Amino acid sequence: MPPPTILDNIKNLQLQSGGFPSHQGESERPDATAWALIVLSTSQTDSTAYDKGSAYLASQQRSDGRISIDRNFPTASWPTALAIMAWHDSLRFQQARESSIEFLLGFSGRHFPKSENSIIGHDPSILGWPWIADTHSWVIPTGLAMIALQIAGLGQHTRVDQGAEMLIDRQLSHGGWNYGNTLAFGKTLHPLPECTGVALQALSTKIHRSLIDKSLDYLLQQLPLLRTPISLAWTILGLSAWGLKPHNTNTLVGDSLDLQKRYGTYSLPSLALLYCASHTPQGLHSLFHTSHSQQTMVGSLAAPRS
Repeated sequence: MPPPTILDNIKNLQLQSGGFPSHQGESERPDATAWALIVLSTSQTDSTAYDKGSAYLASQQRSDGRISIDRNFPTASWPTALAIMAWHDSLRFQQARESSIEFLLGFSGRHFPKSENSIIGHDPSILGWPWIADTHSWVIPTGLAMIALQIAGLGQHTRVDQGAEMLIDRQLSHGGWNYGNTLAFGKTLHPLPECTGVALQALSTKIHRSLIDKSLDYLLQQLPLLRTPISLAWTILGLSAWGLKPHNTNTLVGDSLDLQKRYGTYSLPSLALLYCASHTPQGLHSLFHTSHSQQTMVGSLAAPRS
């Protein structure tokens, strides 16, 4: 009997509620469920598991369209972007998806003008998305929101343009991104592969390559050193979005999976990211398609560029 695949391992985690936990033996989580649904929808192998998972995810949605990491922490609404991607091809959950899109378009972090003697290097006035309401915007939640809206057909929306402006402002002068700052107390900060991969994926349909060449070079330099799942997967996705998918992607993903023998089973989101990285032709966007009906559905939500 062949060893179980990433897809098998993810499917086997589904609970009776329809939701998915991050690890075996834990309770279901909206973010883990959304990542599982993204994999199930792109693999198109089990519509029953997908429908049950989607129903659980919809049960976690609040009246304003947000989906929080936990019902006890409603302000931590960053899984909303993942839900939009998870429901991309679903007609049954089209209304839930549209509600989440409306929430994301109207949601932003806490922003303020940059003071003359600021200890930070970036412009905190440019709108992005936060992890948690009423806090500052950062690279990964902004990147995820942009990716979700682009996949939904809203890549030209003003909010996506603002997100792109924010990410470019947060790019380090020597290439790459970290959590979302460039300088602190006059010291240049270091980039992180996963943050850089998310940002490059989000910007892949928005800007000219010359603006991010140094960041692509940074990921290409880091790639041979990476085996941890999140850093490796986002690096592959970020490079793939710019037509630079590593020729040895399957080997890199396989090496990462083998490390579970030493460090234990990866979380479901980590497995899902590795699956997406190995199956994407040109970045996360290319795992999805936008049908005419979906274009029509989001048409009323689109706003012209400012």
